[in-house]
Amino acid sequence: MKREAVIITGALGGIGRALCEEFHSHGFFVVAIDRSEGSVAAHLIIQANIRDTVSDPSARKELVSRITGVLDTESIPLKGLINNAATQILGGVDSLSPDAWQETLETNLLAPFFLAQSFLSRLERSAGAIVNISSIHEKLTKSGFVAYATSKSALSGLTRAMAVDLGSRVRVNAICPAAIHTPMLEAGFAEKPEAFAALHNAHPSGRIGTPHEVAQVARYLISDAPPFLTGSCLGLDGGIAGRLHDPA
Repeated sequence: MKREAVIITGALGGIGRALCEEFHSHGFFVVAIDRSEGSVAAHLIIQANIRDTVSDPSARKELVSRITGVLDTESIPLKGLINNAATQILGGVDSLSPDAWQETLETNLLAPFFLAQSFLSRLERSAGAIVNISSIHEKLTKSGFVAYATSKSALSGLTRAMAVDLGSRVRVNAICPAAIHTPMLEAGFAEKPEAFAALHNAHPSGRIGTPHEVAQVARYLISDAPPFLTGSCLGLDGGIAGRLHDPA
């Protein structure tokens, strides 16, 4: 089997770690990027703030150069780019600051575009694919998620637009998870076990999702999906997107 590479941003988070483990265990050369230091299942770990790929062109150039240098030295084609890094700043219409908006949009929307642009030629040569980790918040949201929901809605729109623009050159899809059982989510419910149980039960599946399930779908989209599957935003939501909540 030919060795291929995949780039994963936000690699040290709950979903990011699962993505790295999934691809690493299936023989991919994993390039893991995160703004924090740490270890993860990867062949190349780079500490970098993905937001800098938007605000600092020289930082983007340095990041791309470092990755491509290793891939060229090892003669490994780039099969996939997974834009997983994201920030979630909570706040309502009357409280969100310009800085919060800028950080959210640069990290969640603009950085995925510029990374895709930077690695486009390599992905095209290997018949590769881009996977954007969007969110159920692209369509269904709740109070206090104005910036996050807007950025994810735009990321899903970007996914569809890029698929149309690139055609058969590079497939582009998104995954839109509902609640996923990450350490961060669990910590938020540390003193609210009843609320956490209610969150599980709110999903028709009877539970929330796991990072491994997100990773499985991502690997399918990168390595096994048919060429006709592009421009899709796949809901990984345990059925909750079809559930009607009303007082009855």
